[in-house]
Amino acid sequence: MADHSMSFQDTLVQLGGEDFLRDLTEFMLNRIMEADVAQRINAERHERTDERETYRNGFRDRQFNTRLGTLDLRIPKLREGTYFPPFLEARRLSEKALNAVIQEAWINGVSTRKVDALVQSMGMTGISRSQVSAICRGIDERVQAFLQRPLEGEWPYLWLDATYVKVRKDGRVVSVAVIIACAVSLDGRREIIGMGIGESEAKPFWLSFLLGLKERGLQGVKLVISDSHSGLKAAIQQVFCASWQRCRVHFMRNVLGKVNRTSQSVVRAALQQVFVQSDEKSAHATWREVAHQLEKRFPAVTQMMDEAEADVLAYFSFPKSHRVKLHSTNTLERLNKEVKRRADVVGIFPNEESIMRLLGAVLAEQNEEWLLQNRYLPQQSMAEINRVSDEVIEALPLSA
Repeated sequence: MADHSMSFQDTLVQLGGEDFLRDLTEFMLNRIMEADVAQRINAERHERTDERETYRNGFRDRQFNTRLGTLDLRIPKLREGTYFPPFLEARRLSEKALNAVIQEAWINGVSTRKVDALVQSMGMTGISRSQVSAICRGIDERVQAFLQRPLEGEWPYLWLDATYVKVRKDGRVVSVAVIIACAVSLDGRREIIGMGIGESEAKPFWLSFLLGLKERGLQGVKLVISDSHSGLKAAIQQVFCASWQRCRVHFMRNVLGKVNRTSQSVVRAALQQVFVQSDEKSAHATWREVAHQLEKRFPAVTQMMDEAEADVLAYFSFPKSHRVKLHSTNTLERLNKEVKRRADVVGIFPNEESIMRLLGAVLAEQNEEWLLQNRYLPQQSMAEINRVSDEVIEALPLSA
């Protein structure tokens, strides 16, 4: 591979023979990626600047097959976020899945005007039903292999979140919940471990989804982090011997929704006194003190705090170094934004299979990115979980 520290002129001198164009293209693409990353993080390599957004974190090697031959690319990695070169986007599984969903909607006559315009601009009008079926079948096999893979080892932390998309069903357009599950294993690595689709977030749906994860091997769950979805807490108690952490961010939003705008900063500051505590005992004592202070002016807030204390502060029972990642579903926020971005291109999915195809492909690619990043939690700190008290919720019998 060409030395990226060399000047362009030096590289031209060294390159030669029948591989000249291949090596030149490889050199230019690697330089383009470096420039792209510099623009994205607002800093050149080793540059000190207040505008820098994050730092480079090495490279991952990838081969790129072209008519000139196989190019060896070094794709820059970032400490925070991910980078993928735009010139490779069209070859990604999620892009193929998006094209397949668009084609399927168009050929079945259920596409929106936006999708019709995409079909015209992408030159897909000549594709046949059998071609679309073959494309979908190939993508579905890869997506299902990812979503149904066995889960090995123990996964102490499990995050669950739901987003909503529109789909055609029995001649109507309905909104369905897309559930995404990610977990951290005992070696500190984060993975996307499941996805589900349902019209209702009631207990039977959650129970079926969690049992599916358990059947694939999910075990050792100590804490489940999610928003307050109907039926979820009961399903967690029934399937896993685990505590439940109610998303602190969503709880704060719910609380602030109970007070007028002028008082929100006061209530927010009061609750923040709880979250800056260093230990579980202090957190609970401060919580009750704040609830008492707010009771006269904001009785609805105090009632919410009384009902949610154990659930919002559950993360204080776990290692201090983990708490910043455990108190909310923020670990899934960026992923949900990417899911919504792809779903918005389609607008209305032709069927549930197309939802699974596109969003499953997005999740599969994001999981690959996560596996290439540093551990989500330090591996040595994971041993501290075993020192956490075993005062967890007893699992209920499945017949309950």
